[in-house]
Amino acid sequence: MWVNSPIDLAVVLGGDGTALAAARNLAADGIPILAANVGGHLGFLTESFEDFQKTEEIWDRLSEDRYAVQTRMMLQATVFEGKRSNLEPQSDRFLALNEMCVKPASADRMPSCILEMEVDGEVVDQYQGDGLIVATPTGSTCYTASANGPIMHSGMEAIAVTPICPLSLSSRAIVLPPGSVVSIWPLADYELSTKLWTDGVLGTAIWPGQRVDVRRADCEAKFIILRENYSYYNTLREKLLWAGARIRYSNNHRN
Repeated sequence: MWVNSPIDLAVVLGGDGTALAAARNLAADGIPILAANVGGHLGFLTESFEDFQKTEEIWDRLSEDRYAVQTRMMLQATVFEGKRSNLEPQSDRFLALNEMCVKPASADRMPSCILEMEVDGEVVDQYQGDGLIVATPTGSTCYTASANGPIMHSGMEAIAVTPICPLSLSSRAIVLPPGSVVSIWPLADYELSTKLWTDGVLGTAIWPGQRVDVRRADCEAKFIILRENYSYYNTLREKLLWAGARIRYSNNHRN
């Protein structure tokens, strides 16, 4: 087990939002999470206990180590202030399992915000629209999917950057290597602040002259999988209502 912590595992009851909060709080200590879907709608991160006849079966699996542990990469963000070189950090580290999102504090004008993005110190593009989403593979089925970002297998290690409602048809989502550092600058001629959101939770305000750096976190989330027949693709089909004609045919003609 995990000898660096007095906690062997954490049982979290709720939906995906509860699981995300648990991951942000427990990942640094390496504590695995058993997330039970209680009232959640989609439940990409949570286990359904309907597959088990009795609660005792669940505890037997846990006590006998009859489960798998999925490790998922996370993101961390730090806000810097000053000129474009020799910046000093102005905030503590923010963690996210799904995504970091930079978007305007006020949406009462168009364009909502103007952001410039660099990757590893090289300018990539300037975005006008409702913000930018920097997502992990785990988060690719969440907010960034609603913004037409790519869906990435949860076992991958990559970073996806997706613009939200860009005013340019040429602005597209981009998938980056996991070691990339994504720097986002609100342009100085935009007098209002933007805000950094971590898994949908407010992190901090970002003003012109500041930047936020998003990179792979130095800790990872661990999720316990009890089902022996777990399939990521089956989860996608169930949660996103994708088709599967051969599966339906097989089920209807079994025996």
